Amino acid sequence: MDGNELQARARDRVQELPGARLEHPFGPGWEVFKVVDKVFMLMTDTTGAPIVILKADPEESKALQDEHEDITPGYHMNKKHWITLNPSGDLSPSLVEDLVTESYLRVLENVPRAKRPVDPATFGQGGK
Repeated sequence: MDGNELQARARDRVQELPGARLEHPFGPGWEVFKVVDKVFMLMTDTTGAPIVILKADPEESKALQDEHEDITPGYHMNKKHWITLNPSGDLSPSLVEDLVTESYLRVLENVPRAKRPVDPATFGQGGK
């Protein structure tokens, strides 16, 4: 998957996530996606190629990086808690969608229940 397709797939998945919104706090070269004022995804092409940066569980992050050469530590982010998806043929559309969803839910886990647009424990099971 090339960089434009990678970012388009991630952007399309975000549109399906309740309460997610796009901001540009770092200027036009960065797309920052938030839920309840918490960042869960960033996209840029300032590295020379379009990339997607996502929050990830540290242990899962390491396993993903070992399994996929196109998943690297988070660009300009905490290398333990963030990953970067780089364009190539290695990443499947379903993996990209799953990683975007996992990042979104990971961020929601740390949001007070009353402010959550969905319950991260049950999201995707039977409608929500």
